[in-house]
Amino acid sequence: MSDPKPTLETLTFEQALGELEAIVEQLERGDVSLDTAIDAYARGMSLKTHCQARLEEARLRVEKIKVPGGDAASATAAPFDPAEM
Repeated sequence: MSDPKPTLETLTFEQALGELEAIVEQLERGDVSLDTAIDAYARGMSLKTHCQARLEEARLRVEKIKVPGGDAASATAAPFDPAEM
């Protein structure tokens, strides 16, 4: 694990999630030293926080699309009726 890891700011959500999944697999296998496992865990927690922040940003962007200008009238939902399709 001597290769430098990219900074979180440069990672896309997909890249961060992929790296996080790789860390989880590595830790689950248990084939790393204690120091390496601690470093991997710390990186994993940073990646998790980064992914959560990116998801929250995406959620807020979707909310702006769904409710432009915060108009409460357009925020109401009607029950789905398949006959209307």
